[in-house]
Amino acid sequence: MSNPMEAALEEARAAAARGEVPVGAVVTDAAGRLLARAGNEVEARRDPSAHAEILAMRAAAAALGDKHLSGCTLHVTLEPCAMCAQAASLFRVARVVFAAYDPKGGGVEHGARVFSHPTCHHAPEVVGGLREGEAAALLRGFFAGKR
Repeated sequence: MSNPMEAALEEARAAAARGEVPVGAVVTDAAGRLLARAGNEVEARRDPSAHAEILAMRAAAAALGDKHLSGCTLHVTLEPCAMCAQAASLFRVARVVFAAYDPKGGGVEHGARVFSHPTCHHAPEVVGGLREGEAAALLRGFFAGKR
């Protein structure tokens, strides 16, 4: 896939159009091939765990027929929360690439900082801030419309 973050942003825009918080996620394999993509479905499923990252990692694992996503990259438009960061660790993703930082709810660079704990079983490589401005603007626009 040529631009996984663009695909994640497409998923985020689609989530916003459905009334979901605009977060999108994509999982690619070690060769960069798209395995799965998803947007938030918390409202549609009435499930607070239906975050884009969880849905994309589950679908990618199903596509690979494995519980682990070794060598894979999770691309997401917002810094994963603690739940999603822990899931990424359990899925054993090789890398997490995210767009916007989340000082309030993030669990990677903020808050719980899941990967930095000595009890974390697997800490992926982390790259933050890729297309941060676009993702942050999408989120700000969504929440401004809710106020």
